[in-house]
Amino acid sequence: MVLVLNTETGEGKIEGEAQPLPTLAGASKADLQQLLTGLGVPERQLRMRVSQLWGWIYARGVTSFDDMTDISKGLRAQMQDAVTLARPEIVSEQISQDGTRKWLLRLPKREHEARAPEVETVYIPESDRGTLCISSQVGCTLTCTFCHTGTQKLVRNLTHAEIVGQIMLARDRLGDWPGAEVQGSSAMLPEADRKITNIVLMGMGEPLYNFENVRTAMAIASDPGGLSHSKRRITLSTSGVVPEIGRWGAEAGTMLAISLHAVTDELRDVLVPINRKYPIKALLDACRNYPGLSNARRITFEYVMLKDVNDSLDDARALVRLLSGIPAKINLIPFNAWPGAEYECSDWEQIERFAEIVNKAGYASPVRTPRGRDILAACGQLKSASMKLRASERAPQGEALHTGD
Repeated sequence: MVLVLNTETGEGKIEGEAQPLPTLAGASKADLQQLLTGLGVPERQLRMRVSQLWGWIYARGVTSFDDMTDISKGLRAQMQDAVTLARPEIVSEQISQDGTRKWLLRLPKREHEARAPEVETVYIPESDRGTLCISSQVGCTLTCTFCHTGTQKLVRNLTHAEIVGQIMLARDRLGDWPGAEVQGSSAMLPEADRKITNIVLMGMGEPLYNFENVRTAMAIASDPGGLSHSKRRITLSTSGVVPEIGRWGAEAGTMLAISLHAVTDELRDVLVPINRKYPIKALLDACRNYPGLSNARRITFEYVMLKDVNDSLDDARALVRLLSGIPAKINLIPFNAWPGAEYECSDWEQIERFAEIVNKAGYASPVRTPRGRDILAACGQLKSASMKLRASERAPQGEALHTGD
């Protein structure tokens, strides 16, 4: 938005699109302190005011400054003029016949962007728990050949607020705040007190290529005075950004999942092209050295079952040998088809034979029940409608986007 002044008449007019106010839904404590400082809150009050805001935003989930009853009306009015408590905009909400929910979310458009970017977030309910699958990037750079998201080019990284905003939006819709009610359908929600018990960074994007924003977001998500999600119930899934794996364990301390999907470099180079840069041996060495690794904190290895590609019994035996000595769980994932996919799902009998070999070797190897296939919400099916922007539109000067090359 630009103010244009007529030098002859002295009259001014505003041209261009007004930028939306920033939101506190997803703000860090540093963000809140910066806001309050800018509003003139005395330094001696900052810590208390940040704590108050934190509780209202993240413990209670308020959506109006009027609800913040222990904050003065004057400060509330100042904040209302400067910021909002808005969540990401819901473009569409789909509910699968199995209860899985998928939200297509529109994020605020930046000045350099031709259009507002969109991401997808998925909620998977079970009788005693609920898992929220969130995105870390708009699109992806890694072009894994079995993954629908990989066909959408990277637009940009999400900010920490945009990552946390997905959690807050989901909690709004599910009535997962103290005293809140479900927005929309309450069909098939778990009977647990908390509707979101687990968070997985398995949505759009490679989270370790957006390290700082994802780390900050998960610190907000796990803060005991706010959203209070246990780090033991937060899982980051990576395709194998080896240099960042140990750093993530040391700085974030969540559970780890590895998208493995092959037992030879030759095949993994095709299925998961980042393997050409970080081959299987380097990846597994990083896993063996993951901070806090133990039988109580096992790494999950994800293995998508592709018919006549990686599902032979010899592959199963090789998988067991590869993971020897790593406290691990192996998730076998039936391939979820998407328009234009070049693969087929392994036959169910073959998946069971594969799982039997892995189980006999002492590894828990649950076969992940496909969820949300009818709304393209299953593993590997997420893809938003955001277009690929030109490189000059993707990021402001100075913002580096990893390409995985």
